[in-house]
Amino acid sequence: MSKVFEALQRLERESGKLPPGVLPAGQQVFQNGAVSPISAGADSDSALPTPAETPTAASPGVTSDKIEPAFEFRHILAANVTLTPESRIVYYSQPDSPGADRFRLLRMRLWPLWEAAKLKTLLVTSALAQDGKSTVVLNLATALAEQGQRSVLVVEGDLCHPSLSARLGIPPRAGLAECLEDARNPLSLLRRVDPLGWYFLPAGQAQGNPTELLQAPMLSDIFETLRAHFDWIIIDTPPAIPLTDTLSLRQYADAGLLVVRADRTPRSAVEAAIGRVGIQNLLGIVLNASEALDRLYSDYRKSYGVGSKRKTNY
Repeated sequence: MSKVFEALQRLERESGKLPPGVLPAGQQVFQNGAVSPISAGADSDSALPTPAETPTAASPGVTSDKIEPAFEFRHILAANVTLTPESRIVYYSQPDSPGADRFRLLRMRLWPLWEAAKLKTLLVTSALAQDGKSTVVLNLATALAEQGQRSVLVVEGDLCHPSLSARLGIPPRAGLAECLEDARNPLSLLRRVDPLGWYFLPAGQAQGNPTELLQAPMLSDIFETLRAHFDWIIIDTPPAIPLTDTLSLRQYADAGLLVVRADRTPRSAVEAAIGRVGIQNLLGIVLNASEALDRLYSDYRKSYGVGSKRKTNY
C-alpha cells in the first residue's frame, strides 16, 4: 500500500471529511454520471480504471449527439464571389489606387493594438445611411486578411437592412438572426469568401424585431464562440442614427470606427453619432469619398511619373 493512500486513510479517520475509499479527485470527475468515482481497494494498482473501463462515445451517460466535431477552418464551405465595380472593393480590384493605399494605412494603425492584444473585435458604424460604412468594412477585412495570412471574420450585424451579401453576390441564407432565434451554432453558418480570403457570417432573415433580437443575452455567447477562432472580427452595424442597434453590438467590440462621408455628412450628425456610441469607444473617424485626397494622389503620380515609362533622375 502506497504512502499516499495511507495518508488519505489517516486523514479520513481523523477528520471524517472523505467518503470511505474515494480519492478526492474522483469526486469531481464527470459529475454527469458518465464515469463513477475512482475507488481505491487494498491494492493501489486496482484503483486505476482498466482500458475496458475507459469511457467511449458508446458508454452509458455519453451519447453521440452530445459530441460535436472540433472546429476546423478547412470544413468551412467557400462562397466564390464575382467582384464588380459596384462591389467597390478597391483594395482587391485596384491595389495601386489611392483608396487601397488608405486601407493599408488604416491596417498599419490598427496593427500595434492587435499585437498588444488590446484589439480583436472592431465595430464599424456611420452617422447616417449611405456614408460608405459597408464599403469600409469590405475593404478593411480584405486588407487585414492579407490574402489568408490572418483569419478575419466579418459579421453582418445590420439585421434591418443588410447589404453585404448583396454586394458580394451571395444568395440570402441563414446567419446571425437564426443564431439568435433558433440557437443555431454560428460556426456552422460561416462561409469563406473567395478570392478575398476572409470569412463571413451573414445577417440571415430575422422573423422577429431585429432591435429586440440584438438585445438577447445569447448574443454574448455567440461572440464568445467566434472570438476563440479568429484573429480579427469586424462587425458591420447599422448607422448610429436613428437606431439603437449599434449600442447593442457595441458592448461586444473592443473598439469602433465611425465612417463619415466627406462633404455630405452634417457636422451635427457626426457629433450626435459620437455622443451615442461614446467617444471612449471610438478609435477614430474614417473620412470616406474625399476628392481632395484623390487629387493629391493624382498630382503625385504625374509629378514623379508613376506608372509611366519616364525615367527619373536622382
